[in-house]
Amino acid sequence: MAKGEGAEQYSNTSLLQKSSTDDGIKLAAKHETKNRLSVCNKLCYAIGGAPYQITGCAIGFFLQIYLLDVALLDPFYASIILFVGRAWDAITDPTVGFLVSRSPWTRFGRMMPWIVASTPFAVLCYFLIWYVPTVDQGKVIWYLIFYCAFQTLQTCFHVPYSALTMFISSDQKERDSATAYRMTVEVLGTLIGTAVQGQIVGMANAPCISSGNDLNSTDLLVTPSVNLNSTDLLVTPSVNITEPHASLGDLRNAYMIASGVICSIYVLCAVVLFLGVKEQKETCRVRTQPMSFVQGIRMVMGYGPYAKLVMGFLFTSLAFMLLEGNFALFCSYTLGFRDDFQNILLVIMLSATLAIPFWQWFLTKFGKKTAVYFGTTSVVPFLISVVFVPSNLIVTYIVSFAAGVSVAAAFLLPWSMLPDVVDDFKINNPDSQGHEAIFYSFYVFFTKFASGISLGVSTLSLDFAGYVPRGCKQPAEVDLTLKVLVSAAPIFFIIIGLLIFISYPINEEKRRGNRKLLEEQREHEVDSETDSTELNVV
Repeated sequence: MAKGEGAEQYSNTSLLQKSSTDDGIKLAAKHETKNRLSVCNKLCYAIGGAPYQITGCAIGFFLQIYLLDVALLDPFYASIILFVGRAWDAITDPTVGFLVSRSPWTRFGRMMPWIVASTPFAVLCYFLIWYVPTVDQGKVIWYLIFYCAFQTLQTCFHVPYSALTMFISSDQKERDSATAYRMTVEVLGTLIGTAVQGQIVGMANAPCISSGNDLNSTDLLVTPSVNLNSTDLLVTPSVNITEPHASLGDLRNAYMIASGVICSIYVLCAVVLFLGVKEQKETCRVRTQPMSFVQGIRMVMGYGPYAKLVMGFLFTSLAFMLLEGNFALFCSYTLGFRDDFQNILLVIMLSATLAIPFWQWFLTKFGKKTAVYFGTTSVVPFLISVVFVPSNLIVTYIVSFAAGVSVAAAFLLPWSMLPDVVDDFKINNPDSQGHEAIFYSFYVFFTKFASGISLGVSTLSLDFAGYVPRGCKQPAEVDLTLKVLVSAAPIFFIIIGLLIFISYPINEEKRRGNRKLLEEQREHEVDSETDSTELNVV
Protein backbone atom coordinates (compact mmCIF):
# COMPACT_ATOMS: atom_id res chain seq x y z
CA MET A 1 0.00 0.00 0.00
CA ALA A 2 2.82 2.41 0.91
CA LYS A 3 4.63 1.55 -2.28
CA GLY A 4 1.50 2.21 -4.29
CA GLU A 5 0.99 5.55 -2.59
CA GLY A 6 4.67 6.45 -3.20
CA ALA A 7 4.47 5.52 -6.86
CA GLU A 8 1.25 7.50 -7.23
CA GLN A 9 2.81 10.54 -5.50
CA TYR A 10 5.91 10.30 -7.72
CA SER A 11 3.68 10.08 -10.78
CA ASN A 12 1.69 13.11 -9.67
CA THR A 13 4.91 15.07 -9.02
CA SER A 14 6.25 14.18 -12.47
CA LEU A 15 3.01 15.22 -14.07
CA LEU A 16 3.08 18.44 -12.06
CA GLN A 17 6.65 19.20 -13.15
CA LYS A 18 5.79 18.45 -16.78
CA SER A 19 2.73 20.63 -16.54
CA SER A 20 4.78 23.45 -15.00
CA THR A 21 7.40 23.14 -17.74
CA ASP A 22 4.70 23.20 -20.40
CA ASP A 23 3.15 26.23 -18.72
CA GLY A 24 6.55 27.95 -18.72
CA ILE A 25 7.07 27.21 -22.41
CA LYS A 26 3.58 28.46 -23.21
CA LEU A 27 4.15 31.57 -21.09
CA ALA A 28 7.45 32.30 -22.84
CA ALA A 29 5.88 31.72 -26.25
CA LYS A 30 2.97 33.97 -25.29
CA HIS A 31 5.41 36.65 -24.12
CA GLU A 32 7.37 36.44 -27.40
CA THR A 33 4.19 36.56 -29.49
CA LYS A 34 2.96 39.60 -27.58
CA ASN A 35 6.18 41.43 -28.35
CA ARG A 36 5.76 40.93 -32.08
CA LEU A 37 3.88 43.60 -33.97
CA SER A 38 2.03 43.01 -37.19
CA VAL A 39 2.45 45.34 -40.15
CA CYS A 40 -1.08 46.59 -39.47
CA ASN A 41 -0.19 47.42 -35.85
CA LYS A 42 2.92 49.29 -36.95
CA LEU A 43 1.02 51.24 -39.60
CA CYS A 44 -1.75 52.22 -37.18
CA TYR A 45 0.84 53.27 -34.63
CA ALA A 46 2.74 55.25 -37.26
CA ILE A 47 -0.38 57.03 -38.51
CA GLY A 48 -0.92 58.37 -35.00
CA GLY A 49 2.24 60.46 -35.37
CA ALA A 50 1.01 62.27 -38.49
CA PRO A 51 -1.15 64.95 -36.76
CA TYR A 52 1.79 66.34 -34.82
CA GLN A 53 3.93 66.66 -37.94
CA ILE A 54 1.14 67.95 -40.20
CA THR A 55 0.18 70.75 -37.83
CA GLY A 56 3.77 71.37 -36.81
CA CYS A 57 4.87 71.68 -40.43
CA ALA A 58 2.03 74.07 -41.28
CA ILE A 59 2.81 76.21 -38.23
CA GLY A 60 6.57 76.02 -38.69
CA PHE A 61 6.59 76.99 -42.36
CA PHE A 62 3.58 79.30 -42.56
CA LEU A 63 2.65 80.85 -39.20
CA GLN A 64 5.36 83.49 -39.28
CA ILE A 65 4.50 84.67 -42.79
CA TYR A 66 0.77 84.39 -41.93
CA LEU A 67 1.06 86.67 -38.91
CA LEU A 68 3.16 89.19 -40.82
CA ASP A 69 1.55 89.25 -44.26
CA VAL A 70 -2.01 88.00 -43.71
CA ALA A 71 -3.00 88.98 -40.16
CA LEU A 72 -0.89 92.15 -40.69
CA LEU A 73 0.66 92.12 -37.23
CA ASP A 74 3.68 94.21 -36.38
CA PRO A 75 6.82 92.01 -36.45
CA PHE A 76 7.48 92.81 -32.78
CA TYR A 77 4.08 91.46 -31.68
CA ALA A 78 4.41 88.50 -34.03
CA SER A 79 7.73 87.63 -32.38
CA ILE A 80 6.08 87.80 -28.95
CA ILE A 81 3.31 85.42 -30.05
CA LEU A 82 5.74 82.93 -31.58
CA PHE A 83 8.16 82.94 -28.66
CA VAL A 84 5.60 82.93 -25.83
CA GLY A 85 3.56 80.22 -27.56
CA ARG A 86 6.54 77.94 -27.96
CA ALA A 87 7.92 78.73 -24.50
CA TRP A 88 4.54 77.92 -22.96
CA ASP A 89 4.42 74.74 -25.00
CA ALA A 90 7.85 73.79 -23.72
CA ILE A 91 6.74 74.27 -20.12
CA THR A 92 3.68 72.07 -20.57
CA ASP A 93 5.69 69.11 -21.90
CA PRO A 94 7.40 68.01 -18.66
CA THR A 95 4.20 68.82 -16.77
CA VAL A 96 2.11 66.57 -19.00
CA GLY A 97 4.84 63.92 -18.92
CA PHE A 98 4.75 63.97 -15.13
CA LEU A 99 0.94 63.68 -15.08
CA VAL A 100 0.98 60.87 -17.66
CA SER A 101 3.51 58.91 -15.59
CA ARG A 102 1.13 59.19 -12.60
CA SER A 103 -1.97 58.18 -14.59
CA PRO A 104 -3.73 54.95 -13.57
CA TRP A 105 -4.22 52.05 -15.93
CA THR A 106 -7.63 51.97 -17.66
CA ARG A 107 -9.33 49.48 -19.96
CA PHE A 108 -7.90 51.48 -22.89
CA GLY A 109 -4.40 51.73 -21.43
CA ARG A 110 -2.59 54.55 -19.70
CA MET A 111 -1.59 56.65 -22.73
CA MET A 112 -4.64 56.31 -24.98
CA PRO A 113 -7.15 58.26 -22.83
CA TRP A 114 -4.91 61.32 -23.02
CA ILE A 115 -4.72 61.06 -26.81
CA VAL A 116 -8.46 60.62 -27.29
CA ALA A 117 -9.58 63.30 -24.80
CA SER A 118 -7.27 66.02 -26.17
CA THR A 119 -8.06 65.56 -29.88
CA PRO A 120 -11.38 67.48 -30.29
CA PHE A 121 -10.21 70.50 -28.30
CA ALA A 122 -6.85 70.59 -30.09
CA VAL A 123 -8.60 70.57 -33.46
CA LEU A 124 -10.83 73.50 -32.47
CA CYS A 125 -7.93 75.61 -31.22
CA TYR A 126 -5.86 74.85 -34.31
CA PHE A 127 -8.67 76.05 -36.58
CA LEU A 128 -9.02 79.32 -34.65
CA ILE A 129 -5.29 80.05 -35.00
CA TRP A 130 -5.87 80.60 -38.73
CA TYR A 131 -8.86 82.90 -38.30
CA VAL A 132 -8.35 86.67 -38.42
CA PRO A 133 -10.60 88.39 -35.84
CA THR A 134 -12.45 91.50 -36.92
CA VAL A 135 -11.20 93.62 -34.01
CA ASP A 136 -7.65 94.76 -34.73
CA GLN A 137 -6.90 95.62 -31.10
CA GLY A 138 -7.60 92.07 -29.98
CA LYS A 139 -5.52 90.23 -32.58
CA VAL A 140 -2.43 89.77 -30.43
CA ILE A 141 -4.43 88.38 -27.48
CA TRP A 142 -6.49 86.17 -29.83
CA TYR A 143 -3.47 84.48 -31.41
CA LEU A 144 -1.62 84.22 -28.12
CA ILE A 145 -4.52 82.48 -26.38
CA PHE A 146 -5.35 79.98 -29.10
CA TYR A 147 -1.74 79.30 -30.02
CA CYS A 148 -0.88 78.51 -26.39
CA ALA A 149 -4.07 76.46 -25.95
CA PHE A 150 -3.36 74.41 -29.07
CA GLN A 151 0.22 73.76 -28.01
CA THR A 152 -0.97 72.55 -24.60
CA LEU A 153 -3.59 70.23 -26.07
CA GLN A 154 -1.22 68.93 -28.70
CA THR A 155 1.25 68.15 -25.91
CA CYS A 156 -1.47 66.06 -24.24
CA PHE A 157 -1.58 64.10 -27.50
CA HIS A 158 2.07 63.91 -28.46
CA VAL A 159 3.80 63.14 -25.14
CA PRO A 160 1.69 60.02 -24.45
CA TYR A 161 2.01 59.03 -28.11
CA SER A 162 5.80 59.35 -28.01
CA ALA A 163 6.02 57.31 -24.82
CA LEU A 164 3.74 54.69 -26.41
CA THR A 165 6.85 53.45 -28.26
CA MET A 166 7.99 51.75 -25.07
CA PHE A 167 4.59 50.19 -24.42
CA ILE A 168 3.62 48.56 -27.71
CA SER A 169 6.49 46.06 -27.40
CA SER A 170 9.41 45.31 -25.10
CA ASP A 171 11.50 43.94 -27.97
CA GLN A 172 14.17 46.38 -29.18
CA LYS A 173 13.98 45.27 -32.82
CA GLU A 174 10.21 45.60 -32.90
CA ARG A 175 10.40 49.10 -31.41
CA ASP A 176 13.06 50.14 -33.93
CA SER A 177 10.93 48.78 -36.75
CA ALA A 178 7.83 50.56 -35.45
CA THR A 179 9.86 53.77 -35.10
CA ALA A 180 10.95 53.49 -38.75
CA TYR A 181 7.29 53.11 -39.78
CA ARG A 182 6.42 56.06 -37.60
CA MET A 183 9.13 58.31 -39.01
CA THR A 184 8.14 57.44 -42.56
CA VAL A 185 4.54 58.38 -41.88
CA GLU A 186 5.55 61.49 -39.93
CA VAL A 187 7.72 62.75 -42.77
CA LEU A 188 4.83 61.91 -45.08
CA GLY A 189 2.74 63.99 -42.66
CA THR A 190 5.05 66.94 -43.18
CA LEU A 191 4.62 66.40 -46.90
CA ILE A 192 0.84 66.41 -46.50
CA GLY A 193 0.96 69.49 -44.27
CA THR A 194 3.14 71.33 -46.77
CA ALA A 195 0.99 70.24 -49.71
CA VAL A 196 -2.37 71.06 -48.12
CA GLN A 197 -1.33 74.36 -46.61
CA GLY A 198 0.97 75.44 -49.43
CA GLN A 199 -1.18 74.51 -52.41
CA ILE A 200 -4.46 75.83 -51.04
CA VAL A 201 -2.85 79.07 -49.90
CA GLY A 202 -0.82 79.28 -53.11
CA MET A 203 -4.02 79.39 -55.18
CA ALA A 204 -4.99 82.61 -53.39
CA ASN A 205 -1.88 84.70 -53.85
CA ALA A 206 -2.60 88.22 -52.59
CA PRO A 207 -0.86 91.21 -54.21
CA CYS A 208 2.32 92.55 -52.69
CA ILE A 209 2.79 96.17 -51.68
CA SER A 210 5.12 98.54 -53.47
CA SER A 211 6.49 101.58 -51.68
CA GLY A 212 9.20 104.21 -52.03
CA ASN A 213 11.44 103.62 -55.01
CA ASP A 214 9.43 100.57 -56.02
CA LEU A 215 6.50 102.65 -57.16
CA ASN A 216 5.87 102.76 -60.88
CA SER A 217 3.03 103.37 -63.25
CA THR A 218 1.96 99.73 -63.24
CA ASP A 219 1.34 99.79 -59.49
CA LEU A 220 -2.00 101.52 -59.94
CA LEU A 221 -3.21 99.52 -62.91
CA VAL A 222 -6.33 97.55 -61.96
CA THR A 223 -7.48 94.66 -64.11
CA PRO A 224 -11.14 93.57 -64.19
CA SER A 225 -10.24 90.15 -62.79
CA VAL A 226 -9.01 91.61 -59.50
CA ASN A 227 -11.35 91.69 -56.54
CA LEU A 228 -10.35 94.57 -54.29
CA ASN A 229 -11.98 95.45 -51.02
CA SER A 230 -11.31 97.92 -48.26
CA THR A 231 -9.30 95.39 -46.28
CA ASP A 232 -6.75 95.12 -49.06
CA LEU A 233 -6.05 98.84 -49.09
CA LEU A 234 -5.96 99.66 -45.37
CA VAL A 235 -2.18 99.77 -45.19
CA THR A 236 -1.27 99.95 -48.86
CA PRO A 237 -0.19 103.17 -50.47
CA SER A 238 0.07 101.16 -53.69
CA VAL A 239 -0.86 97.60 -54.59
CA ASN A 240 1.04 95.83 -57.32
CA ILE A 241 -1.66 94.00 -59.28
CA THR A 242 -0.28 93.92 -62.80
CA GLU A 243 -1.21 90.23 -62.81
CA PRO A 244 -4.49 88.62 -61.66
CA HIS A 245 -4.39 88.11 -57.90
CA ALA A 246 -6.85 87.16 -55.19
CA SER A 247 -7.75 89.68 -52.54
CA LEU A 248 -6.38 89.58 -49.01
CA GLY A 249 -9.82 88.38 -47.87
CA ASP A 250 -9.58 85.43 -50.25
CA LEU A 251 -6.12 84.62 -48.91
CA ARG A 252 -7.47 84.60 -45.37
CA ASN A 253 -10.29 82.27 -46.43
CA ALA A 254 -7.72 79.98 -48.06
CA TYR A 255 -5.84 79.66 -44.78
CA MET A 256 -9.08 78.72 -43.02
CA ILE A 257 -9.95 76.12 -45.67
CA ALA A 258 -6.48 74.61 -45.34
CA SER A 259 -6.81 74.48 -41.55
CA GLY A 260 -10.20 72.76 -41.89
CA VAL A 261 -8.71 70.04 -44.10
CA ILE A 262 -5.82 69.52 -41.66
CA CYS A 263 -8.25 69.30 -38.72
CA SER A 264 -10.15 66.52 -40.51
CA ILE A 265 -6.92 64.58 -41.09
CA TYR A 266 -5.98 65.09 -37.42
CA VAL A 267 -9.21 63.46 -36.21
CA LEU A 268 -8.96 60.60 -38.72
CA CYS A 269 -5.41 59.74 -37.63
CA ALA A 270 -6.41 59.77 -33.94
CA VAL A 271 -9.25 57.35 -34.66
CA VAL A 272 -6.93 54.96 -36.55
CA LEU A 273 -4.42 55.03 -33.68
CA PHE A 274 -7.12 54.30 -31.11
CA LEU A 275 -8.59 51.38 -33.06
CA GLY A 276 -5.33 49.83 -34.28
CA VAL A 277 -2.95 49.98 -31.30
CA LYS A 278 -3.18 48.22 -27.95
CA GLU A 279 -0.93 48.88 -24.98
CA GLN A 280 0.62 45.94 -23.17
CA LYS A 281 -0.43 46.16 -19.58
CA GLU A 282 2.56 44.47 -18.03
CA THR A 283 5.02 46.72 -19.89
CA CYS A 284 3.36 49.94 -18.73
CA ARG A 285 2.83 49.10 -15.08
CA VAL A 286 4.66 51.32 -12.61
CA ARG A 287 6.85 49.10 -10.50
CA THR A 288 8.23 51.81 -8.24
CA GLN A 289 6.69 54.60 -6.24
CA PRO A 290 5.74 57.64 -8.40
CA MET A 291 8.25 60.44 -7.99
CA SER A 292 7.65 64.16 -7.66
CA PHE A 293 8.04 66.58 -10.54
CA VAL A 294 11.35 67.94 -9.21
CA GLN A 295 12.64 64.40 -8.69
CA GLY A 296 11.73 63.60 -12.29
CA ILE A 297 13.73 66.58 -13.55
CA ARG A 298 16.75 65.60 -11.49
CA MET A 299 16.48 61.99 -12.62
CA VAL A 300 16.42 62.57 -16.37
CA MET A 301 18.81 65.51 -16.52
CA GLY A 302 21.21 63.82 -14.12
CA TYR A 303 21.51 60.78 -16.37
CA GLY A 304 24.58 61.38 -18.56
CA PRO A 305 23.66 59.56 -21.80
CA TYR A 306 20.23 61.18 -21.86
CA ALA A 307 21.61 64.67 -21.19
CA LYS A 308 24.18 64.33 -23.99
CA LEU A 309 21.63 62.97 -26.45
CA VAL A 310 19.14 65.74 -25.69
CA MET A 311 21.69 68.54 -25.80
CA GLY A 312 23.16 67.26 -29.06
CA PHE A 313 19.77 67.11 -30.74
CA LEU A 314 18.79 70.42 -29.15
CA PHE A 315 21.39 72.24 -31.25
CA THR A 316 20.85 70.25 -34.43
CA SER A 317 17.07 70.68 -34.08
CA LEU A 318 17.57 74.41 -33.56
CA ALA A 319 19.45 74.50 -36.86
CA PHE A 320 16.65 72.82 -38.80
CA MET A 321 13.98 74.89 -37.04
CA LEU A 322 15.69 78.12 -38.06
CA LEU A 323 15.71 76.85 -41.62
CA GLU A 324 12.07 75.75 -41.42
CA GLY A 325 10.75 78.95 -39.87
CA ASN A 326 12.45 81.33 -42.30
CA PHE A 327 12.58 79.39 -45.55
CA ALA A 328 9.24 80.65 -46.84
CA LEU A 329 10.33 84.27 -46.36
CA PHE A 330 13.76 83.48 -47.82
CA CYS A 331 12.24 81.98 -50.97
CA SER A 332 9.70 84.80 -51.32
CA TYR A 333 12.02 87.76 -50.87
CA THR A 334 15.71 86.85 -51.08
CA LEU A 335 15.39 84.34 -53.93
CA GLY A 336 12.41 86.13 -55.49
CA PHE A 337 10.21 83.04 -55.81
CA ARG A 338 7.11 84.47 -54.16
CA ASP A 339 4.75 82.37 -56.29
CA ASP A 340 6.79 79.15 -56.04
CA PHE A 341 7.88 78.83 -52.41
CA GLN A 342 5.10 76.37 -51.55
CA ASN A 343 6.30 74.06 -54.34
CA ILE A 344 9.89 74.34 -53.12
CA LEU A 345 8.81 73.33 -49.61
CA LEU A 346 6.87 70.44 -51.13
CA VAL A 347 10.01 69.19 -52.89
CA ILE A 348 11.94 69.23 -49.59
CA MET A 349 9.29 67.18 -47.80
CA LEU A 350 8.89 64.76 -50.72
CA SER A 351 12.64 64.13 -50.72
CA ALA A 352 12.61 63.62 -46.94
CA THR A 353 9.79 61.09 -47.22
CA LEU A 354 11.64 59.06 -49.84
CA ALA A 355 14.89 59.15 -47.84
CA ILE A 356 13.53 57.67 -44.57
CA PRO A 357 13.97 54.00 -45.68
CA PHE A 358 17.54 54.80 -46.75
CA TRP A 359 18.45 56.22 -43.34
CA GLN A 360 16.78 53.28 -41.58
CA TRP A 361 18.98 50.95 -43.63
CA PHE A 362 22.03 53.15 -42.99
CA LEU A 363 21.66 53.19 -39.20
CA THR A 364 21.09 49.43 -39.19
CA LYS A 365 24.20 48.85 -41.31
CA PHE A 366 26.62 51.42 -39.86
CA GLY A 367 25.14 52.40 -36.49
CA LYS A 368 23.09 55.30 -35.20
CA LYS A 369 25.98 57.57 -34.16
CA THR A 370 27.49 57.27 -37.62
CA ALA A 371 24.11 58.07 -39.14
CA VAL A 372 23.92 61.22 -37.01
CA TYR A 373 27.21 62.54 -38.38
CA PHE A 374 26.54 61.70 -42.01
CA GLY A 375 22.88 62.68 -41.96
CA THR A 376 23.29 66.02 -40.21
CA THR A 377 26.38 67.23 -42.06
CA SER A 378 24.96 66.35 -45.48
CA VAL A 379 22.76 69.46 -45.36
CA VAL A 380 25.70 71.87 -44.90
CA PRO A 381 26.81 72.10 -48.58
CA PHE A 382 23.26 72.88 -49.61
CA LEU A 383 22.83 75.55 -46.95
CA ILE A 384 25.93 77.22 -48.36
CA SER A 385 24.98 76.84 -52.02
CA VAL A 386 21.42 78.16 -51.61
CA VAL A 387 22.88 81.46 -50.41
CA PHE A 388 25.89 81.88 -52.69
CA VAL A 389 24.66 80.36 -55.95
CA PRO A 390 22.84 82.98 -58.10
CA SER A 391 19.06 82.78 -57.83
CA ASN A 392 17.75 80.16 -60.23
CA LEU A 393 14.52 78.23 -59.83
CA ILE A 394 15.84 74.94 -61.27
CA VAL A 395 18.96 75.06 -59.08
CA THR A 396 16.79 75.86 -56.05
CA TYR A 397 14.62 72.79 -56.72
CA ILE A 398 17.71 70.56 -57.01
CA VAL A 399 19.23 71.97 -53.82
CA SER A 400 15.90 71.58 -51.99
CA PHE A 401 15.58 67.94 -53.02
CA ALA A 402 19.11 67.20 -51.81
CA ALA A 403 18.53 69.05 -48.53
CA GLY A 404 15.41 66.95 -47.90
CA VAL A 405 17.62 63.87 -47.52
CA SER A 406 19.25 65.44 -44.48
CA VAL A 407 15.87 66.55 -43.13
CA ALA A 408 14.83 62.87 -43.12
CA ALA A 409 17.79 61.99 -40.90
CA ALA A 410 16.88 64.83 -38.53
CA PHE A 411 13.36 63.36 -38.22
CA LEU A 412 14.31 59.71 -37.78
CA LEU A 413 17.39 59.63 -35.58
CA PRO A 414 16.22 61.34 -32.34
CA TRP A 415 13.19 59.08 -31.97
CA SER A 416 15.20 56.02 -32.93
CA MET A 417 17.87 56.75 -30.29
CA LEU A 418 15.63 57.74 -27.37
CA PRO A 419 14.49 54.15 -26.64
CA ASP A 420 18.15 53.12 -26.41
CA VAL A 421 18.73 55.68 -23.65
CA VAL A 422 15.59 54.56 -21.78
CA ASP A 423 16.74 50.92 -22.00
CA ASP A 424 20.19 51.91 -20.72
CA PHE A 425 18.58 53.72 -17.79
CA LYS A 426 16.48 50.65 -16.94
CA ILE A 427 19.57 48.46 -16.84
CA ASN A 428 21.57 50.87 -14.67
CA ASN A 429 18.59 51.70 -12.42
CA PRO A 430 16.64 48.45 -11.97
CA ASP A 431 14.86 49.82 -8.89
CA SER A 432 13.49 52.87 -10.72
CA GLN A 433 11.06 51.84 -13.45
CA GLY A 434 7.95 53.17 -15.17
CA HIS A 435 9.22 56.69 -15.96
CA GLU A 436 9.33 56.49 -19.77
CA ALA A 437 6.88 59.37 -20.27
CA ILE A 438 9.17 61.69 -18.30
CA PHE A 439 12.13 60.93 -20.57
CA TYR A 440 10.10 61.57 -23.71
CA SER A 441 8.39 64.68 -22.39
CA PHE A 442 11.66 66.38 -21.49
CA TYR A 443 13.08 65.70 -24.94
CA VAL A 444 9.98 67.27 -26.49
CA PHE A 445 10.35 70.13 -24.00
CA PHE A 446 13.86 70.97 -25.18
CA THR A 447 13.05 70.70 -28.88
CA LYS A 448 10.01 72.94 -28.54
CA PHE A 449 11.94 75.40 -26.42
CA ALA A 450 14.52 75.54 -29.20
CA SER A 451 11.74 76.12 -31.70
CA GLY A 452 10.36 78.98 -29.61
CA ILE A 453 13.76 80.61 -29.42
CA SER A 454 14.34 80.23 -33.16
CA LEU A 455 10.96 81.66 -34.15
CA GLY A 456 11.03 84.51 -31.64
CA VAL A 457 14.59 85.56 -32.41
CA SER A 458 14.03 85.24 -36.16
CA THR A 459 10.95 87.46 -36.22
CA LEU A 460 12.51 90.00 -33.87
CA SER A 461 15.63 90.11 -36.04
CA LEU A 462 13.48 90.82 -39.08
CA ASP A 463 11.78 93.62 -37.18
CA PHE A 464 15.12 95.23 -36.35
CA ALA A 465 16.20 94.81 -39.99
CA GLY A 466 13.14 96.79 -41.17
CA TYR A 467 10.86 94.06 -42.55
CA VAL A 468 7.95 95.42 -44.64
CA PRO A 469 4.78 93.25 -44.36
CA ARG A 470 3.60 92.09 -47.81
CA GLY A 471 6.28 94.17 -49.46
CA CYS A 472 7.23 93.41 -53.06
CA LYS A 473 10.83 94.08 -52.05
CA GLN A 474 12.62 94.16 -48.72
CA PRO A 475 15.51 96.33 -47.52
CA ALA A 476 19.03 94.96 -48.03
CA GLU A 477 19.29 94.43 -44.26
CA VAL A 478 16.33 92.01 -44.38
CA ASP A 479 17.94 89.98 -47.18
CA LEU A 480 21.16 89.74 -45.17
CA THR A 481 19.25 88.71 -42.04
CA LEU A 482 17.39 85.96 -43.93
CA LYS A 483 20.67 84.62 -45.34
CA VAL A 484 22.12 84.39 -41.84
CA LEU A 485 18.99 82.70 -40.49
CA VAL A 486 18.86 79.98 -43.17
CA SER A 487 22.58 79.38 -43.67
CA ALA A 488 25.20 80.71 -41.25
CA ALA A 489 23.25 80.18 -38.01
CA PRO A 490 22.08 76.60 -38.82
CA ILE A 491 25.62 75.56 -39.77
CA PHE A 492 26.96 76.98 -36.50
CA PHE A 493 24.40 75.05 -34.41
CA ILE A 494 25.00 71.83 -36.36
CA ILE A 495 28.72 72.00 -35.53
CA ILE A 496 27.97 72.47 -31.81
CA GLY A 497 25.52 69.56 -31.79
CA LEU A 498 27.96 67.19 -33.48
CA LEU A 499 30.71 68.12 -31.04
CA ILE A 500 28.40 67.14 -28.17
CA PHE A 501 27.64 63.80 -29.85
CA ILE A 502 31.31 62.84 -29.71
CA SER A 503 30.90 62.04 -26.00
CA TYR A 504 27.56 60.20 -26.41
CA PRO A 505 28.36 56.76 -24.91
CA ILE A 506 25.75 54.42 -26.42
CA ASN A 507 27.34 52.97 -29.55
CA GLU A 508 26.32 49.79 -31.38
CA GLU A 509 28.35 47.54 -29.07
CA LYS A 510 26.67 49.10 -26.04
CA ARG A 511 23.25 48.71 -27.67
CA ARG A 512 23.84 45.00 -28.32
CA GLY A 513 24.99 44.49 -24.73
CA ASN A 514 21.92 46.28 -23.38
CA ARG A 515 19.67 44.23 -25.60
CA LYS A 516 21.18 41.00 -24.27
CA LEU A 517 20.77 42.13 -20.66
CA LEU A 518 17.14 43.13 -21.24
CA GLU A 519 16.41 39.75 -22.81
CA GLU A 520 17.91 38.06 -19.76
CA GLN A 521 15.73 40.22 -17.51
CA ARG A 522 12.62 39.26 -19.47
CA GLU A 523 13.57 35.58 -19.29
CA HIS A 524 14.00 35.97 -15.54
CA GLU A 525 10.54 37.55 -15.31
CA VAL A 526 9.10 34.63 -17.30
CA ASP A 527 10.82 32.14 -14.98
CA SER A 528 9.47 34.02 -11.96
CA GLU A 529 5.94 33.90 -13.36
CA THR A 530 6.41 30.18 -14.07
CA ASP A 531 7.57 29.54 -10.49
CA SER A 532 4.58 31.51 -9.23
CA THR A 533 2.26 29.38 -11.36
CA GLU A 534 3.91 26.23 -10.06
CA LEU A 535 3.49 27.29 -6.43
CA ASN A 536 -0.15 28.12 -7.02
CA VAL A 537 -0.73 24.68 -8.50
CA VAL A 538 0.95 23.02 -5.50
